[in-house]
Amino acid sequence: MPGANRNSNQLVVPQANAALDQMKYEVAQELGIALPQDGYYGNITTREAGSIGGYITRKLVQIAEQSLAGHYETVGNMTRQIKKG
Repeated sequence: MPGANRNSNQLVVPQANAALDQMKYEVAQELGIALPQDGYYGNITTREAGSIGGYITRKLVQIAEQSLAGHYETVGNMTRQIKKG
């Protein structure tokens, strides 16, 4: 079907959608990439989009590794750092 949304990526935890959206804007800001508020990304280069996606992936892996190592705890939909010492 032409023009149909073929995105098969579905979140395992749908409630994480807002947090991932926020992370996308934070990462873009850190990288100096302006994201349009209207949601149209047609003017974003492939390189910029890839940089944002790659950086988000690195951050998510880091959070997961630290969580597995016991440095973070998850309460509800919030992940916070545990102070040790």
